[in-house]
Amino acid sequence: MTKFRKIGVLTSGGDAPGMNAALRAVTRSAIERGVGVMGIYRGYRGLIENDIRPLGYRDMSGILHEGGTILYSDRCQEFRTLEGQKRAAEICRANDIDGVVVIGGDGTFRGGVDLTAQGIPTIGIPATIDNDIASTDFTIGFDTAVNTSIEMVDRLRDTCESLARSNVVEVMGRDAGDIALHVGIAVGAIGIAIKEIPFDEEALLKKIINAKNSGKRNYIVIVSEGLGNYSEHLAEIIPEKTGVDTRFARLAHVVRGGRPTARDRMLATRMGDKAVECLLNGESNVVMCERNGEIIPMDITYALKLDRMYKKKLKEGELNGYSLRDIEEMRAICAEKTARLRELYDMAERMSK
Repeated sequence: MTKFRKIGVLTSGGDAPGMNAALRAVTRSAIERGVGVMGIYRGYRGLIENDIRPLGYRDMSGILHEGGTILYSDRCQEFRTLEGQKRAAEICRANDIDGVVVIGGDGTFRGGVDLTAQGIPTIGIPATIDNDIASTDFTIGFDTAVNTSIEMVDRLRDTCESLARSNVVEVMGRDAGDIALHVGIAVGAIGIAIKEIPFDEEALLKKIINAKNSGKRNYIVIVSEGLGNYSEHLAEIIPEKTGVDTRFARLAHVVRGGRPTARDRMLATRMGDKAVECLLNGESNVVMCERNGEIIPMDITYALKLDRMYKKKLKEGELNGYSLRDIEEMRAICAEKTARLRELYDMAERMSK
């Protein structure tokens, strides 16, 4: 087993509340195990440019509750090249970094695979508000983004109630409808539109008319950004078809920031501690996943293929080399996630009538 002198840690891609909590957990867990920690600033770009500084126990004080990432983040096209990946590995060796923990989304994990291929053991921690990584039940930042969105929608509803108005609210999530679905249920939306499930526009309009006739004064419709401009379309046809004055709101990037919830702080701390344990035990090229309440390691490449399967983006031949058992397991995980989403959506429909 490799004797680790130092490990590096970086955050990459879009920021998510709880990244600092994960960074704190990685740093303190490593130090407690007698391993030094080097903070890699600005993601893979900072790694290639040697923007690296040592992190101590006290450097982590006062960051658990802060949003964003104190290591900052960036996109780096150079790291996508073999030359850039070799440069990154050389920088790691020059700084006595024997392994790296990368915190971010699927793009960050692909970078981890590349770094591992260059001889630097790498562990991934999923941090993205979108909750769009199929291998884990929840990602760091998702719960905070949901709660931030709920707070803002609740405020919009106060105005809707006062003026007998509808508000169509578009929430973030990229192509995943998780934020929209959870927010919609939590705010009692009369309609929720997500990419994963066909939306019945006529049924929504009928519900609004029936609710209006029964005395209801506020009508919240939540739409996932993965549907493009559909939210603006709904904001135009609702008043036309129902006579209810309607406004459109796009919450956008404001939900990325803010202090992480207790759940995100706990998830980040558990994943950060487990990531260090796995790395020092000789594991590499794995991502931390929460599965049924447990934190488990999963091969990053396997996790990325699983994610592409769930999103129906697999290309012919991508599963070559995987056993039939592996493929069946992937399909079962995808089916479970789809069923869970459908179950929540159906419940939301029952609650909105």
